[in-house]
Amino acid sequence: MSSQQPKIVFLFLDTDKHVSPFEPLMVADLFPDAHILLYSNVEPADAQRIVQDAMFPRGPKGVRYTKMFVGGYDVEKVEKIVEVIKKTMFPPFEFAVVVDPRGSNTTAAAAVAKMYQICVKHGFGDFKNKNVAILAGTGPVGVAAAVMFGMEGAKVFVTSRSMEKAVAVANRVNKELGAEVVTGVKAHTQDEMCKAIENADLVLATGAAGVRLLNLETLRNCGKRVKVVADVNAVPPTGVEGLDPNDDDKEILPGVYGVGALRIGTLKNKVLAELFKRAVESAKGIFEYKEAWSVAKQLIAK
Repeated sequence: MSSQQPKIVFLFLDTDKHVSPFEPLMVADLFPDAHILLYSNVEPADAQRIVQDAMFPRGPKGVRYTKMFVGGYDVEKVEKIVEVIKKTMFPPFEFAVVVDPRGSNTTAAAAVAKMYQICVKHGFGDFKNKNVAILAGTGPVGVAAAVMFGMEGAKVFVTSRSMEKAVAVANRVNKELGAEVVTGVKAHTQDEMCKAIENADLVLATGAAGVRLLNLETLRNCGKRVKVVADVNAVPPTGVEGLDPNDDDKEILPGVYGVGALRIGTLKNKVLAELFKRAVESAKGIFEYKEAWSVAKQLIAK
């Protein structure tokens, strides 16, 4: 039998009809000798069988060279799949798993980290006791960002066109954090956006591509306390008027500094690449939003 080290094999589990090529292409560039296996339309009921079939063929020593990525637009389904993975693996048949449903964890980590970087640069301090408004924050990026801000001591206001949805997300994040730090707010019109940001120190727009959430006039008139603004939407019109996707620490209003989607995306890719590297170096572990945030903070500190 060959004594050669086993090859790294990445299994990509995706909840969608087609596996996104984004992450497999990144892995192919990072680890040219790795093998890649793609699984689409994965349901939570499928996960146990796939994981079990991946655990045993390489033996207790070889299984550490097997890695898994879980993604897809259906975040709730992704979370259920991850729970199945956690329950299925057991020592010594465990391997490292990266979780980033359509880039939400790494995008959130990059956005929050860029805002932190700007705060520190301009002497605004850290997030402790800061008020943060996350516009259209009930999607996966907004939810992950709310958790990260909350972990750093901020008070968070998550907006949605639906008050019911905003409250549901706030309750979910508060439960995750074990503290009442997130509040759901209904905000759809500019008048409602005005009220949502009037006490905010930071504003993060996490809306859908091509949807304008915040007009510059609203920010000027209502965001008297706002110091940093970020937007994850790179498709025109951007989520925040006056903030270009390529902007990085741009003063869009006197004393208000912004970072755009492409600059956030550059850091997001670095965070994801680092998560993949750590997964390859680790025999086991689940690399989710907490790990993404930890990596992002380390990267901006360099």
